[in-house]
Formats: sequence, C-alpha cells, structure tokens
Amino acid sequence: MTAAPARPAPPPSVRAGVGLALVAALSFSTLGIWGKLAGQVGLDSFSVLAWRFGLVAAVLLPLAGRGLTWRQRVPLLGAGVLYALATTCYFGALARVTAGATGLLLYLAPAFVVLFGWLLGRRPDAARLGAVALAALGMGLVVGLPGAGDRDPLGLALGAGAGAFYAAYLLASERWLAGVPALASTGHLALVAGLYFTALALNRGTLHVPATPAQWSVTVGMAGVATLVAVPALYGAVARLGAARASLLGTLEPLFTVLLAFLVLAEPLRPAVLLGGAFILAGAALAQRRGG
Repeated sequence: MTAAPARPAPPPSVRAGVGLALVAALSFSTLGIWGKLAGQVGLDSFSVLAWRFGLVAAVLLPLAGRGLTWRQRVPLLGAGVLYALATTCYFGALARVTAGATGLLLYLAPAFVVLFGWLLGRRPDAARLGAVALAALGMGLVVGLPGAGDRDPLGLALGAGAGAFYAAYLLASERWLAGVPALASTGHLALVAGLYFTALALNRGTLHVPATPAQWSVTVGMAGVATLVAVPALYGAVARLGAARASLLGTLEPLFTVLLAFLVLAEPLRPAVLLGGAFILAGAALAQRRGG
C-alpha cells in the first residue's frame, strides 16, 4: 500500500507569523493582570493607559519614526484612530453589560474580518468559516455567554462595535502599513492612543504621575510587555499571515488571560475554560491550513 504523500511544511514566513501571533496574544493577555494590579496600587485606568502609550510613543518615535513623510504617517495615524474607536466602544460596553459579554463581542473580530474581506471581494473558504465558528464557540465557553444582565441594546451594540472597529484596525494594518517598520507603526499608534487616553483622564480629573515604585512597575510593565512587545508582534503576524489568520490566533488571548489569572492572581479555573480553550486551539489550527 502506497503511503500518502507528506504535507509540505509551511514556509518560514508563515511559521514566523504564527510565532509572532502567539507572542502577541500572550503579551496582550497580560493586560488584564496589569489592570488588576493597577487597581490594587491605586492607579486610575485612563491615567495608566495614558502613561502606557505615552511612554511607548516617547521611546519609539525618535528612534523608529525618522525619515517618514507625512504621506506615510497619515495611514499610521489612521490605524491608531481605528484602535482608539475600538477602545471607546469597548469601555462603553463595559459600562452597560457584563465583562463576559463585552469580551465575547470584542473577540468576534475574526468574524468581522472575514465579513469585511468578503465585502471587499475576498471570498472565504470552508476552512476559514469553520475556524471562525470553532473560535466563537470556544470564546463563549471561556468568557461566558451573555446572561440576564446583558439585555441593554446600546451596550450590546457598543460591544459589537468594538469587535467591528478592531477588525477594521487589523485590515487597515494589513493594507495600509505594508512595508512600514513595525516599530514605526507602533510608535504612531501609541501617539494617537496616548493623546486619546490623556484627554479622557483629563476630562475625569484623574490624570497624575505614578508616585510609588509599585505604580511605576505596573505602568512600565504594561508599556513594555503589553505594548512594546505585543503591538509590533501583532503587526509582524498580520504582515505574514494576513488579518484573518492573525485575528483567529488572537482569540487565544482571553484563554491566556484566564490561565495567567489562575497562576498569578490565584483566580479559580472553570472546567468550561479548558473545553473552550480546546475549541479555540482547534479553530486557530484550522485557520492555518493552506488556503485557510
């Protein structure tokens, strides 16, 4: 009996893209941990986010932002605006519905990526649609399905808007930022987001300089791990895999967050999380099939 031919190994760029997407998901997943620690050391969320992005912009723009024309900078700033809009919808949804429902709607971003790509003439195949379905099912198990407290129409609309804007941000990164160094793209996004969160903190009267070593540790950790590492890794993944495949690997982020919360904060680990994680992993693996 003749053995079936071996499936060819993915090219190095694809392997690198998968690795970068996993690094991005793991790094972004620390945001929830930093957010918890920020509250414990007395940091306002908008203030610490303003410092997070402001520090990154101050570090990267003088190093990686040189030599770019304004024609090159405008798309970079535009991607930052889309990110800020996604964040606006996310926090608006959190104020009206539960964190689980908000997270579930945000991480439907891969479905929006596929939908927007379809509208732009990029018809998805069965593997990609199956990957989105598996990831969505897994997300429902990990973050929890909407409950009785999630019947606010505006809150649900804002949550869906967060997912849609985040999908648009990923597609814009794929189309607008091609050929631009990831650190330069990150610096411009950080500039827009830093100004945005500074304005929000000023409006609430909560903007202040971190005053203790604990507060600085949280701020620098959030800027370093969840931004300086996470955002360039995400841009590198999108450049190598495309927005759809990178976004599906990004659905591992809430799973990583739950696992980190279990390890670092001793939060309980629900059995449904493990089952949901298996569905997310299956969806992410299916998305990496050739043609998927």
